[in-house]
Amino acid sequence: MSEWHVVWVPDPVKWGALPTEDILGVQNLPEAVARIGLRPGDPVYIRPDGTVDRDFLDFVRSEAFRNLERETKRNYGTDYRPLLTFLSSRGVSWREATQQDLADYRHWRCRAPENPRRISGTKWDREAAAYTKLFRWGKVYPLPVDVSRREDRAADSVSSRVSWLTPRTWGLWSDIGLRGHTRAGIAAPAWESRTEMRNTSFVQLLLSSGLRRQEGGALLTFELPAQRLRHGRYLHGRVAGALTRSKNSRTFYASVDSVGQVETYIESERAWAVQRAQAAGRYDRLPIMRLVTRVTHGLKPKVEWVDRAGIVGAQELSRLDWRERRWLFLEGPDGPEPAWLWLTEQGLPMEPDRWNSVFRRANLRCEEVLLSEEERKIGRNFRIAEVRGKTPYATPHSARHSMALYMLILLNELFESRYGLTKADRRDFALLFGDPWWLVKVLLGHADVETTKRHYLAPVSHLHLESLLAAVETTDENRDVEDLDDLFARLARETAGIQDIDFLLEAAS
Repeated sequence: MSEWHVVWVPDPVKWGALPTEDILGVQNLPEAVARIGLRPGDPVYIRPDGTVDRDFLDFVRSEAFRNLERETKRNYGTDYRPLLTFLSSRGVSWREATQQDLADYRHWRCRAPENPRRISGTKWDREAAAYTKLFRWGKVYPLPVDVSRREDRAADSVSSRVSWLTPRTWGLWSDIGLRGHTRAGIAAPAWESRTEMRNTSFVQLLLSSGLRRQEGGALLTFELPAQRLRHGRYLHGRVAGALTRSKNSRTFYASVDSVGQVETYIESERAWAVQRAQAAGRYDRLPIMRLVTRVTHGLKPKVEWVDRAGIVGAQELSRLDWRERRWLFLEGPDGPEPAWLWLTEQGLPMEPDRWNSVFRRANLRCEEVLLSEEERKIGRNFRIAEVRGKTPYATPHSARHSMALYMLILLNELFESRYGLTKADRRDFALLFGDPWWLVKVLLGHADVETTKRHYLAPVSHLHLESLLAAVETTDENRDVEDLDDLFARLARETAGIQDIDFLLEAAS
């Protein structure tokens, strides 16, 4: 047997019930793990003979690996295991790996017909980056793989997978997938709607703001936007740097309607979940609770708290990551309640990655309603494009892509039609306020406008939006939504990858 295994150091609250007797001679396993320098989320590699690999323990505790984000650690840690297994099958340790070994491994992973689970070029590039970091740390020279070498990178790598739904299609997806409507537009008799308000509010907030899943999913109740812009249709708030990819705080904007939906959720569905949790004593049994005593204001707001042991603590709000935020509680009318905005039915913080399951169930619900029984029997990977096109498919990041597309089209429409700007006027306006690409870049929190163009909006960058928008006649200010719907329908017809309601309903009929 050459199979390697990996286990992950759990968070303090997730060790579960440990046996009272020693575990392999260790009395307190969490304490022993912390004593050797392992942290929650760190991988521990088990060799084929059942022993812990000490070399990898040193690597995991090194600066090269320790300073990675926890999600990156998870990804890299998962990538190392199949390589270690492959090398063991050859009787080679990773320190003895050669360029030929990695070339053979890459062929197996990416191109070998015998491999039923070949990976894409994008996935290989991520794995190559992980292996390069390991081999450089281990001083294995010449490097068996080096992600900086062009020949070691995949030619078919795609930097991002853009998924767009038009506003009307989001409405269809939400009605069927999250509200349990039938094709006739009415609620199904057996539909369970215990978390309907939470789910629809979250989707609307992401669609309105363009926040990433973790950014929107780890908001605290007192971070909900409250300050209105001058004309009152949008509110603005701050997303903490610890939740963003750049680790820089930024301003985000959300519509009054989407924030109003979230406030309704707080006052109804969320309040009931908190009451049930308090009645069941769930909060009393939590191993960690930090009761917030004060939230300061200013350029660097700070959260102050006291824990169960009476120890006082404080931290800048922007530096609290999503794991620490789960421990924050506020004193409510009936006792402590989570400061975390989105709660499970049990009244506990809903971790950001659990939103994937919500979207997955909504996609399945859309398939059940819009596809025939014969079409549903065909595995998703084997369905022809005509069948796949009959049902909308969304992910949390689709909301961000769709917001970016919507804002680009709207801003172009405002520049071209509403203001009647000439090319010279547009140039002067762009110098003062930035062109639509730059404004969308700011809304998304990108460091470079080229990132916005290349990764998010590339599929429509070839279109001549000016001429397309010029064809949309606007004679009544109250017809903005109708005109945009027509424009999105036209884009959906002429551009691959945009899901629009007309085509979905026509295909499903």
